Amino acid sequence: MAPAFPSLTPLTTRLLAATLVLLMACSPAFNWREVRPDNTALSLLLPCKPDKATRSVPLGGQTTELAMLGCDAGGATFAIAVATVKDASQMAAALTGWRAATLANMKATDAGQSAPLKLPGASVQPSALLVQATGQRANGSAVQSQAAYFTHGAQVFQAVIYADKISPEVADTFFSSLKLDAGSVR
Repeated sequence: MAPAFPSLTPLTTRLLAATLVLLMACSPAFNWREVRPDNTALSLLLPCKPDKATRSVPLGGQTTELAMLGCDAGGATFAIAVATVKDASQMAAALTGWRAATLANMKATDAGQSAPLKLPGASVQPSALLVQATGQRANGSAVQSQAAYFTHGAQVFQAVIYADKISPEVADTFFSSLKLDAGSVR
């Protein structure tokens, strides 16, 4: 009598593993959809229907209107925020201050690990960054974050994930989906 499951070849095993990873990233907890924040050249994928909010924040030495889209899926919070900086000489200061405020707000255990982010269409200066950090939520529980900071024209952006543990596959889907329309400067 033949075995119920024939021996799996190494190639078959790798294909099954890759399929499993893709299925996890596309699980029902993550219903990826393209969104375009209003009045920007940005498009990205969010894993759930986003809520919208705006608020005034100090950014780059001025009070600025910050527009946000965000949602929760699979135990993680995903958000994109954008603001227009009126004084172009304050772009770098705005991003540096935003990054510092985010890390302080989550009581990050360090300054975060920064790496350059390749994002076609983003302004060259200040350069786009991806920052990974670990900190605490307001209730004291541990939280991880990964945040991209970049500019396009007069706009500054933050794309961020917060979760107990951030899946590399989910982070890759989110951050690799960031696209700027090169023909549009806002």
